[in-house]
Amino acid sequence: MQRRRAAPVSMTCTTASPGQPVVQSIDVARVRRDTPGCEQVVHFNNAGASLTPAPALEAAMAHLRLETRIGGYEAAEEAQARHAAVYRSIAALLNASPEEIALSDSATRAWRLAFQSLPIPPGGKILTTRASYASNFIAFLHRARKDGLEIDIAPCNEAGDLDLEAFERRIDERVALIALTHIPTNGAAVYPAEAVGQIARKQGVPYLLDACQSAGQRPLDVTRIGCDMLSATGRKFLRGPRGTGFLYVRRAFLNRLEPPMPDLHSATWTAPDEYRPANDMRAFEMWESSMAMQLGLGAAVDYALDIGLDAIRSRVQALAARLRERLRALPGVCVRDTGTEQCGIVTFDMARAAAEEAKARLREQSMHVTVSLPSHTLLDAMERRLPPMVRASVHYYNTASEIDRFCEAISRISSRDA
Repeated sequence: MQRRRAAPVSMTCTTASPGQPVVQSIDVARVRRDTPGCEQVVHFNNAGASLTPAPALEAAMAHLRLETRIGGYEAAEEAQARHAAVYRSIAALLNASPEEIALSDSATRAWRLAFQSLPIPPGGKILTTRASYASNFIAFLHRARKDGLEIDIAPCNEAGDLDLEAFERRIDERVALIALTHIPTNGAAVYPAEAVGQIARKQGVPYLLDACQSAGQRPLDVTRIGCDMLSATGRKFLRGPRGTGFLYVRRAFLNRLEPPMPDLHSATWTAPDEYRPANDMRAFEMWESSMAMQLGLGAAVDYALDIGLDAIRSRVQALAARLRERLRALPGVCVRDTGTEQCGIVTFDMARAAAEEAKARLREQSMHVTVSLPSHTLLDAMERRLPPMVRASVHYYNTASEIDRFCEAISRISSRDA
């Protein structure tokens, strides 16, 4: 029994510049029909967790129903072929090999497994940026204190872009890891993952990319990026279930890592005082996991692949640009986004309403956003003196009319109207 792929989304071709990929248009009416939540809410919290498409929901529910009928172990045996296809789908998403993919219950666990697996000698340096997410930076601090490491923060320019020349100048013989957040959680900037990859390869430094906010929002090609490791979640722009994520490790890099949490799935107990670690990506997995959610993730990845990541990126950028333009025209609203290349995450604050108040009042109108706190990206918040901000993140199933309704609501909230 093969895992059912999402029905292809009908598209029409548009023109492209020479040497650029042809971007397909998305049948928005169809993807909204595939997304039951669109009938209930205006969902601008896709950087938190997107609305799940029906094929992903059905893939997960079908397996849960199977577990109910015949038992969890037996259902897992019957689903082996469908489960193996999840690895192939994620590999296709990244232009990688299925043997380079491990499944996880979150991007955080996947990222930490990669980070903790890389041996770094005392005195070694981690080169990162001020856009690092709190969970990642806390892990830097923990390991720096425990292992005697140093954390080096590369600067950005006035536009909010990573200063690549300054970044490369910071690399010396002590730099043992480059850790880059592709898209920060608190704003629109897209960091130059490929350019950083070129520097990493040139300097021979291991490169870990956090693609938590970019997976499902834009194309990811690990060969072009040149990263050694990449982590991502299922619940954000990939539109998969919560409790899913994955880790990529370049095959030739795998033997440099020492996964820190072996169990009977990732290792074999060979003698009373010995065990043998797995020599493949299973070394990063645990025995207990939700096969139902992982099958849902696979269906969500297939759905994104059927639409096309170039088309998704193009539509998301256009919708976000419209949202920023409308918000900037509203009195008392300050859009905080930076970066030359921007994505679908839009952050702003209001002179006359706190971010939490705005979130609550929008929720009353079935409009979903979240609040980005300074502590989530402390270095960037301190550098730019950011307050708590409303974070509105659009996806390809959103519409221009939803943006207009949303901005009308923000106008009322900002002016303190009822």
